[in-house]
Amino acid sequence: MNIKFFNLFLALFLFIGSSFAQKQPKYIFFMIGDGMGLNQVQAAEVYKSSLEGKNSVYPTVFSQFPYATFATSHSLSHGVTDSGAGGTALAVGYKTKNGVIAMDSAGVKSYKSIAYLAKEKGMKVGITTSVSIDHATPASFFANQPDRDMYYEIGLDIIKSKFDFFAGSGFLKPTTNAKKEEVASIFPQLEKAGYKLLYGLDDYKKANKADKLILMNKKGTDNVSLKYAIDQKPGDLNLAEITSAAIESLSQGDKGFFLMVEGGKIDWACHSNDGATAVHEVWDFNNAVQKAFEFYQKHPEETLIIVTADHETGGIGVGNGSSTLRLKNLENQKISQEALSAAINEFRSKNENASWDQLKEFLGQHLGLWKAIKVSEDDNEDLHEAYKKSFIEHKNETSKSLYATNDKIASLAIKALNKASSISWASGSHSAAYIPVYAIGVGAEQFHQKMDNVDIPRTVSKVAGWQHP
Repeated sequence: MNIKFFNLFLALFLFIGSSFAQKQPKYIFFMIGDGMGLNQVQAAEVYKSSLEGKNSVYPTVFSQFPYATFATSHSLSHGVTDSGAGGTALAVGYKTKNGVIAMDSAGVKSYKSIAYLAKEKGMKVGITTSVSIDHATPASFFANQPDRDMYYEIGLDIIKSKFDFFAGSGFLKPTTNAKKEEVASIFPQLEKAGYKLLYGLDDYKKANKADKLILMNKKGTDNVSLKYAIDQKPGDLNLAEITSAAIESLSQGDKGFFLMVEGGKIDWACHSNDGATAVHEVWDFNNAVQKAFEFYQKHPEETLIIVTADHETGGIGVGNGSSTLRLKNLENQKISQEALSAAINEFRSKNENASWDQLKEFLGQHLGLWKAIKVSEDDNEDLHEAYKKSFIEHKNETSKSLYATNDKIASLAIKALNKASSISWASGSHSAAYIPVYAIGVGAEQFHQKMDNVDIPRTVSKVAGWQHP
């Protein structure tokens, strides 16, 4: 064989070989819209389009990703998962029973999450959320506990993780263990383990970004969750800011990073059947995805972004009878149901004998009811009955959802707005509806067929070249 022919053959062989070699992502974003089913995305996109007067959809960043599919989400114990089992499936690639965090159903065997696999490969790891850091979904990536309500114990698992960046509103039970005993605060223990505790973006801006960081809400504000997007004011910490901070901090390493981002309050709004608030939460989550996408645009040959959900919440329906969609009506809602409930309590304290017309005027200002929006006869009757109980008989009724107890008038008023906006709900709980899966970047083509939730992290492991345990 002459040298010229041999060199040509060798070049061709190396080209073919490299073509079949699996390129592995250096940067992985795993982004979870808690409670975000396909219809939550659809509602958000139809709403945004309606604001422009179009009978179409205004696409989110992630719905334009080149690969999209859907997945089942049942747990090992139930057809409808909770966030413990749902988060576990996404984090570790194994199913467990409802309520368990990254362990088997007996709460004996611990599972290793893909975040740990990333850490073992030298990547920096970040776990972020719009709710508390010890909540079920983020916990599934760093903790191993038999019960999702073991918040103190979950928080302490941060220490064993040695992950580099955590962010959320704070911690639910920093001084109370699962036995309801008062114990040593989690915060000095986290600091002793080398973590810098940051309260708000001003603290973050002053911090050494190479340190191990835990970013939380400002002191004196809510440790349970960030404010709903619809209620946020300038200066309130939001998920997009958290995502940007995480990217900046994790980029300090030279071996890449794995970042989990959870939009946790889509789920909360849907538990309350609060359509407008849920739509705003989807767009708030989309803002965080936008930050990841902007990073991808700078590193397209090294980045993988996965956007999915742990389950759907509420069984939301887009369209409730008429062929005409009226989601534009949702723009009249100025605050969340939770904030409206607080506003009604304040209104009542100042106007305990308010007239029906005064209450209608108050609700009209916040929701557009009776002003921009026609209220159905049934809803008008229900609201008037609740008015009489509250302002005439002075018997204040409440309506309870998983994460909130709201004034009955607030929940009925939101229900009336939902109906007028073509939004319907099956329940105030999770459903078994399909969850969406969107992907872009290195290995994204692997996300192209119907999946189960455990297939998602297993596919990430395969694309990244990790040995799934």
